[in-house]
Order: sequence, then structure tokens, then C-alpha cells
Amino acid sequence: MASRTTQILEAAVRVIARHGVRGLRVEELAAEAGVSTGLIYYHFKDRAGVLRRTLQFISDRAGHYTTVRDPDAAPLTPREELEQSLLLELQDTGEVRENSSAWGELRASAVFDPLLREELASATSLWVREVTAMLTRVNPAAPASAPAAAAERLTALVEGLSMRWLSGGIPVDRARTLMLEAVEAEIAMLQRR
Repeated sequence: MASRTTQILEAAVRVIARHGVRGLRVEELAAEAGVSTGLIYYHFKDRAGVLRRTLQFISDRAGHYTTVRDPDAAPLTPREELEQSLLLELQDTGEVRENSSAWGELRASAVFDPLLREELASATSLWVREVTAMLTRVNPAAPASAPAAAAERLTALVEGLSMRWLSGGIPVDRARTLMLEAVEAEIAMLQRR
């Protein structure tokens, strides 16, 4: 059974994904999570605390579903690891849909909320560093700045493709194909340097 905190954070992701950050009311969150509003204030202090912890929860959850592998499976090459990590952000599951939708809502709200902007920048920076490390393993001879720039482009593309897919602009299979083509192009650029 999930802890009360996890239960509340899962509910926060659902509410934000459906109604946006502005639609997140502590009373509605309490009803969605099946807890009292007092318990939410006890665990998170205020609405801003809920938003900050929800952003961290989304990042942690994405980290989990993009890195968990069958322990009996053959090891991945560095390129396969990179492709898998990025493609798993574009899978048609409820968890990924909720995560990606809520992330997009939090990103949009961060434009007007400096505290949320800092938290989002930190989470994005961590993701970019992880992708940079994978790209460096793909091509260890690349100049140090090249994998970081490629990681910035690839993570931004994942976010953009995710929003287009979630909003019905493109099918998920097309988003995944475009992602693989971008990985191919970025790796080719790294190999030319």
C-alpha cells in the first residue's frame, strides 16, 4: 500500500493533468486523494509545497519508468540505453500520459511563478545531465560541450513531441519515429566532431 504522501502526490498529478495548476485546489486534491485537507497541510505546509513536491514526484516517477529493465535481459549498448530512455517518455500508458500532461502544465505555470521556475529548471537540468552522460557513453571522443548541447535539443524535443502527441497533433508512433530520427542525427553530429 502506498504511503499517504505518495497517495496525495499521485492524486496531485491526476488533478494537475486534468485541470492544470490553476485548477489544483487543496479541497479537490483532498477529495481525489481520499484524505482530509488537514493531512495535506500537515505533509506539504501549503499549496506551493504541494506543487514543488509534485514536480519532484513526477521527475522521480519518470526516472523510474525510463530506467527500469528486466534483470534477465541482455545489457543495452549505450545507444540503445539512450534511445530506450527517450522513447519511454513517449509510451501510451496512463502513468506516462498523466506525468507528461502534469509536467507540461507545471512548465506553463512556471512562466509566472519564480519558485516553480527554479524547481523546474533544477529538474530539467538533472534530466539534461543524465542524457548528456548517455551521449558521452555513445561517443566518448566527442568534445565535452557537444553531448550537453545534443542533450538539450533531445530533451526539448521529447517535451515538444509529448505535447503534440498528448494534444492529438500526431500519433504516438509518429512521435517515437521522430525521436529516433533525432537521436540518429545527434549521434551523427557527435561522430563528425
